[in-house]
Amino acid sequence: MSAAATPALSLEAISRCLEGIVPATIATCSADGVPNASVLSHVQYVDGQHVALSRQFFNKTTRNIEENPQAVVFVWDPVSCVRYRLRLRFIRSETAGPVFASMASRIDAIASHTGMSGVFRLLSADVYRVELIEPMTAALAPPDPDSDLPPEVAEPAPAQPPAARSEMWALQRISGVVNRAADLDELLRGVLQSLAADFGFANSMVLLPHESGQRLFAVASHGYGECGVGAEVSVGDGIIGTVARDRRPLRLSSVECALRYGRAARERWQAEGQTAVGREIPLPGLPDARSQMAIPLLLHDRLVGVLALESRTQHTFEAWHEAFLGVVAAQVATAIAQRSERDETESPAPAHPGASPPAAAGRRHTFLLYKNDDCVFVDGEYLIRNIPGLILWKVLSSFAREGRTDFTNRELRLDPSLGLPDIKDNLESRLILLRRRLEQKCPDVRLVPRGRGRFGLELDTAIELQERSSA
Repeated sequence: MSAAATPALSLEAISRCLEGIVPATIATCSADGVPNASVLSHVQYVDGQHVALSRQFFNKTTRNIEENPQAVVFVWDPVSCVRYRLRLRFIRSETAGPVFASMASRIDAIASHTGMSGVFRLLSADVYRVELIEPMTAALAPPDPDSDLPPEVAEPAPAQPPAARSEMWALQRISGVVNRAADLDELLRGVLQSLAADFGFANSMVLLPHESGQRLFAVASHGYGECGVGAEVSVGDGIIGTVARDRRPLRLSSVECALRYGRAARERWQAEGQTAVGREIPLPGLPDARSQMAIPLLLHDRLVGVLALESRTQHTFEAWHEAFLGVVAAQVATAIAQRSERDETESPAPAHPGASPPAAAGRRHTFLLYKNDDCVFVDGEYLIRNIPGLILWKVLSSFAREGRTDFTNRELRLDPSLGLPDIKDNLESRLILLRRRLEQKCPDVRLVPRGRGRFGLELDTAIELQERSSA
C-alpha cells in the first residue's frame, strides 16, 4: 500500500478506542519474515494522521521495527465492540517533548500506585503515521437504515459534548459561583457542587499543597462523606500526585485495566528475579473507581492545588471534559490567590457578643496536644495535626485564659509559633480544613467566619485542655 493512501476512517471517529479501556495489540515482523505480537500499554492520539505508542518492554517489537518500520495495531471500541486495524509506519522515537511527557505522566501514575516507580516507566513515545484504518467487526447496534455503507464499514459517530449552549451555561454557572463566593470554603464547595449538578460528577475533591511541598491534603470534597476532607497524597503518588508533580492534566478512562497492566508488569518483573519493587500504595478516593481525571490549579508557574474527579463507570471523563475543566481550574486558581490577598485586609469587626453561649449542662470535651508532633486529640480520638492543630490550640488556649472568641487571620499569620510559610493561601486553606474536621469530630466547637479576615470561636460545651510532651 502506498504511504500516501487516504485513511478510510478518521482517528477522531475512533477516539474511544484510544482511551485504553480495552488493551490494544501490536503486530510486527522481522526482516526475515518472523512475526511478533505484543500487548500495548497505550495508544495515544497525536494529530489527525499520527498516533504514539508507548515503549516500555518491547525488545522484540523494537528490533522488528528497526528492521522493518511497519506495524499493525488492533484497537477496540468499548461501546460498540467494533475492532479496528490500524496500519502504521514508524516515523520517530521521542524521549522528550509534550507527547512523551503526557504519556509518561499516565504511566508514572499507574507505576507509583502499583509500587513500580522507576521500573515500570516510559522509555520512549514512538510516533507512527496512520496509513489506513479498517473496521474488522460490525457494531452490536443495528445498522443505520439511511446509511449507504454496509454495517462493517459504517463510520460510528464519536462521542459528542453537550450542545455548545448547554456547555456555556454550565461555565456561566460555575463562574457565578466563583465570583459570588464570600470565602475560599464557599468557593471550593460551590464549584464541586456545580460540577455534580451540571455534569453528574458525583465524586470530586480539591487538594492543596502542604507547607512542606511534598504532600497535598484534601480541603474540599463532594461525595465522600467524612473520609474526604483531610485525606493526604504524596507528590508523585497516583494520578493526583503525578499531576501535582508534572503540572499537567491526566485522564484515565479505565483505571481497572491500567492497574491490571501495571500489576502484571510487577509480577513479571518479580518472577524474573529483578530488583525489589515497592509496595502498592493505597490512595484516597473510591476503592472501586474505574475512571479518574485530575487537573492542576496553576497560577503562572505555581501549583495552587489539584482538582480531582473519579467515577465508578468507565469512560466517564472525555477529552472535552478535560478542556472544559482546564478553563474552570484557571478561574479557581486565580480566585484562590485573590481571596488570599483580600483576606490580608480585615473588615470592621461585626457587632456580636464577646462570649460564647452557655455550655450545655454536663457536656465537656477534653482536648489533648502532643507537643512533639503537634497532634491534637479530642476525647481520646485523633482530630488534626501540624499547623491546623497549632491554630486550634492557640484559639482554645486564648479562650481558656482570656475568654476570647474573636480572632483575625492577620494575628495568626504574624504569630511565629505557628510556623506559617510565606504562601498566603496556606492559612485560609488550613482554617477550612480545621473547620471541616471540627464539624466531623466535635461539632460542639466551631470556627465561624465573621467578615473578611476574621473568624470567631463558638462553643456549646465546656472544654478541658491538656498537654503532653509525647505519646
